[in-house]
Amino acid sequence: MTPHTRLPLQAVLFDMDGTLVDTERLWWEAVEQVAGRPLTEADQPDVLGRPVEYTAVWLSAATGRPEADLAAELHREFTERVRTQIVPRPGALDLLAELAACGVPTALVTASPRAVADVVLDALGAGRFAASVTADDTARTKPAPDPYLAACRALGVDPAACVAVEDTETGVASAEAAGCAVLAVPSLAPIGAAPGRTVRESLAGVTAEDLRQLVAPELRVLSWNLWLGGSPIDDHRTKQLKVILDSGADVVGLQETGGTAAQELAEALGWYHHRAGENLGVLSRHPITARFGDPDVGFYGAAGVRISMAPGREVDLWTAHLHYTPYGPYEAVFDGLPAAVLIAHEELRLTQMRDALQRIEESSGEGVPVVLVGDFNCPSHLDWPGVEWPVTRAAERAGFADSYREAHPDPVAEPGHTWSPIHPVHEDGSGRPEPQDRIDYVLHRGLTVLDSRTLVTGTPCPWPDVAGNDWPSDHAAVLTTFRMPQR
Repeated sequence: MTPHTRLPLQAVLFDMDGTLVDTERLWWEAVEQVAGRPLTEADQPDVLGRPVEYTAVWLSAATGRPEADLAAELHREFTERVRTQIVPRPGALDLLAELAACGVPTALVTASPRAVADVVLDALGAGRFAASVTADDTARTKPAPDPYLAACRALGVDPAACVAVEDTETGVASAEAAGCAVLAVPSLAPIGAAPGRTVRESLAGVTAEDLRQLVAPELRVLSWNLWLGGSPIDDHRTKQLKVILDSGADVVGLQETGGTAAQELAEALGWYHHRAGENLGVLSRHPITARFGDPDVGFYGAAGVRISMAPGREVDLWTAHLHYTPYGPYEAVFDGLPAAVLIAHEELRLTQMRDALQRIEESSGEGVPVVLVGDFNCPSHLDWPGVEWPVTRAAERAGFADSYREAHPDPVAEPGHTWSPIHPVHEDGSGRPEPQDRIDYVLHRGLTVLDSRTLVTGTPCPWPDVAGNDWPSDHAAVLTTFRMPQR
């Protein structure tokens, strides 16, 4: 089975001097010529990765010569060396060719002036690059983020979905400030490793796939109560498959599986799965490498898995189903119970949530993000200003954020109701409107929310005339798109 990992590498942004071509040495020699002395390690911060103007100011302070004269001489010395001695760095041309073959756009981002950059572009082939940004093109150059941000604007890409290839601390600082993942290939001075940064000795052997792995991939998580496995709906399994495929989900946390739904859906999709007891399951495009919780969990409880999206990139997914009674919205709307009583009546669900959170802590791995999804059968404290619903508050205190409320902070403007698309009126025959509420969740710890929404396909007929519905559930699902952390 081949996982369909989304690796959203939108562009690769290359520094020029010392990265694509061996010009850092030429720049170093040019500065030595103008300075009239050999340079030492102490001079590196004022020379490596710096534009002509910066180094000219530095030399002027040391020599007393006019900055403009020094800048002109530096430019002249460096340009002559570039014209006559330019040499591509090992692996640079091979990587550019492979990116072009893969359809990944590239840009040149340099602190050198346009005149020098154009000489290098001619030597490398200007057609290799969809855009170029030089010291002449932004108000600030490296280490400010401006050059990389300008390149991303020119390409119409998201900096977080790009890899910058750099050879100096100055360039790395610029790219990281812009929000890019960085591949550092030091030329003259060492560069330390850091989160979101990979250090290699050379571009030789670096592939487009290597760069894709540096960009934090997206992960789409769907939480879905299948409603007794889908049995009240005609042809429910086919309809369930269509919902999952159309959603683009990578991982699905299921409740009310009817025992066999997770396995049957996984087999039809060609995915991995985990079945826990009669009610819980997980579907995943990516390999499941560990299983957590009680495999014989009852109708209510929680179960988890660890999913490997790529080597060194894992996420834990837990699915939970909490007891349905007493149901707080009924007690609030129909019975008029005060907040203190509503909270007291959450004790069973709170115990179940605490048990799930304890199991999550016991199985968690260092640096592994966790997603907790499920039908909690209770509202959120984020939605009811007058009721401190304890189940969701317990999850929040354990470090879990509510992805839907991160994407839609205003519960009045975006209520996100999941109960219930087929119950506009209460099913007791009284004709009372059914309290609509948000009781299904995708919570997370350690991820970035890109989008979250509720999901219902078609226009479901209300209960009891539901057998022909395209939507095979009595709950809306919740679909959240996350960005995984950079490694």
